[in-house]
Amino acid sequence: MGDDKPEPGKAAAPAVELGPTDRAASMPLWSQVKRALTAQILDRELAPDTRLPSEADLCRSFAVSRTVVREALSQMVSEGLIYRLQGKGAFVRGRRGQQDFVSTSVGFSGELADKHQVVTRRVLRQQLCPAAARARRYLLIEDDEPVVAIDRVLSVDGVARAIVRWAMLARLVPGLEGVPLENRSLYDTISRQYGQRPTSAERWIAAISLPEDDAALLGVAPGTAALQVESVASDPSETPIEYYTALYLTDMARLHVSVRSFSPR
Repeated sequence: MGDDKPEPGKAAAPAVELGPTDRAASMPLWSQVKRALTAQILDRELAPDTRLPSEADLCRSFAVSRTVVREALSQMVSEGLIYRLQGKGAFVRGRRGQQDFVSTSVGFSGELADKHQVVTRRVLRQQLCPAAARARRYLLIEDDEPVVAIDRVLSVDGVARAIVRWAMLARLVPGLEGVPLENRSLYDTISRQYGQRPTSAERWIAAISLPEDDAALLGVAPGTAALQVESVASDPSETPIEYYTALYLTDMARLHVSVRSFSPR
């Protein structure tokens, strides 16, 4: 990240007070940096396109390495909180008027987050296991083909908004069942760590009434209306590699759906 002056129309980073990280804490250093920067964005209501301090400045402020800072910023990019300009730095992303639900590699966190929202995740299940019958059907695999299954509750600003039950062919993401995902984007992890970038997806959406168990996970009454999404995504060779189902509460926001192919990033 450079220390160049911001482009016309881009506000420079304001003076911020950031303390060093706590190396004795259980939370990873990059997660501490991300949390502090996110709080700065939310608490200060920074205008869209405001430039954050440079990587070098952040390293000094938090007393961490550049690797730690870059991991924190990458997660914030993935969640839609900031964006980067080559040679210019990281900037606050503007608020979106609706939640985009698109078949791109931004993933669930990026779909739900904007600069005024913080996405947190609670992992319900993360294991290597046989695929369910419906997942096997869409992934075109045999009964004994294992998948990594990850079920999560996603919350926005502390309020549960979605349940996502996700599976990917285990041979494509070896060891993913052991990667800590409470504080990181799943899609950013499979992209950067495993090079997996689905390039197209088919999705089916239906209105449902939440059953008792799912309603309890989302903190609402049984029978509450929700959107049920079923998705199968493929790689560039059009081979199915990912399957998931998701339940979304849409009482506080609408979803914009645009399913299309996209270029890997």
